Amino acid sequence: MNTTPSTPTTDDTEKKAAAGTAPAPDLTKKAGPAEDAVPGDVAPGVTPSDVTEMDVAATDAAAEDGLEVDLEPDPYTEAEAAAAAGVGTGAAAVVSAGLGVISLSGAWTGRVAAERETLLGQIKTSGGGSAAQQISEIYGDAWHTTALVNGLFALLALLVGVFVLVRPAFGTPSLRPQAGWVRSVAFAGVALGVLGVLISVGMYLDLFVALPSAAGG
Repeated sequence: MNTTPSTPTTDDTEKKAAAGTAPAPDLTKKAGPAEDAVPGDVAPGVTPSDVTEMDVAATDAAAEDGLEVDLEPDPYTEAEAAAAAGVGTGAAAVVSAGLGVISLSGAWTGRVAAERETLLGQIKTSGGGSAAQQISEIYGDAWHTTALVNGLFALLALLVGVFVLVRPAFGTPSLRPQAGWVRSVAFAGVALGVLGVLISVGMYLDLFVALPSAAGG
């Protein structure tokens, strides 16, 4: 009986080596599509031109959304603008009516101007002069000056009142209509202004009260 151990052959050695050096399984987690994607990659079936069109459409939509937000009116801003415009027109209407009253009752500036003309007339006729000249220089010039000053106030009242009435037709349209009292006061200023202008013209042209004549004196 042969008890000598058998020597492994070359083929057996190669098989064992091949079995011992078998490649280990790849335990690395395969990255998914989201992880493998890099900037510039596109999904399967989508061409670069499609991506460009989608980007442009998204940009236009964002711009339109921003434009709509910017153009949306602010109710608080509009309310403040309407209140400021109402205050301005109301004050102008009151000023128009006040100027109309002054043009009819007379202003202190008119009296001062009339007294100045009277003084100048006295100085001119102090060295002598006819009765007609004295009447014209002392009384007539002062009378005409008063009429001129009152006429200026009446004209201002008329212009300011007309401005208040036509103001809503110009500029930025307001959501609120003009207050009724503002229009009423403005109409009153216009009426007083027209009346003051007519009276002042009549006074200046001596239509209502003629200057005294030297013969009648």
